[in-house]
Amino acid sequence: MILMGQVVIMWVKVEMSGKKWSAGIYRRSAYQGETEQMFLGRYEHTIDEKGRLIIPVRYREGLKNGAYITQGFEKNLVVHTPLTFNKLYEELNQTNLVDPNARLLKRLILSYAEKIELDRVGRFLIPHFLRETAQLKSAVVLVGMGDYFEIWSPDLWEQQQNQMQNADLTSERFAAFKLSTR
Repeated sequence: MILMGQVVIMWVKVEMSGKKWSAGIYRRSAYQGETEQMFLGRYEHTIDEKGRLIIPVRYREGLKNGAYITQGFEKNLVVHTPLTFNKLYEELNQTNLVDPNARLLKRLILSYAEKIELDRVGRFLIPHFLRETAQLKSAVVLVGMGDYFEIWSPDLWEQQQNQMQNADLTSERFAAFKLSTR
């Protein structure tokens, strides 16, 4: 009789876990949802005449709470989730106020930053001054960077690709980084 009770309790646990899975409470990923939330890959899109950009479906979940767009370091734009932008802001606030380079970095990131929201079809407006800064016309390339993604003009992205594909420079440039999958 006790054995029967244990079987019933175990079956209830199995049944409930299935309901939690289907309700989206638990993730099925072996990576506990970490890689599912990353911005990965590269997408070619266009900006419409009003300056709106449609975001790839795979990126939209990460932007459901809005995002922040700002100038990048290579004449590109960077889109952060509120979480990553807040972390970046906290780091910037830890810099030395009397250091002119720290102030310059803070100006570079924060004076170009804008809060953005996706509309019902998954697009957002890129402010005109940011489109000019990144030399964006109608065609753009979105590049996943893990915690954030970048927006590039196709010409400037091609230059980046050429740098990445130069095997001699790449091995020298990245030799100091310790990358491991373990």
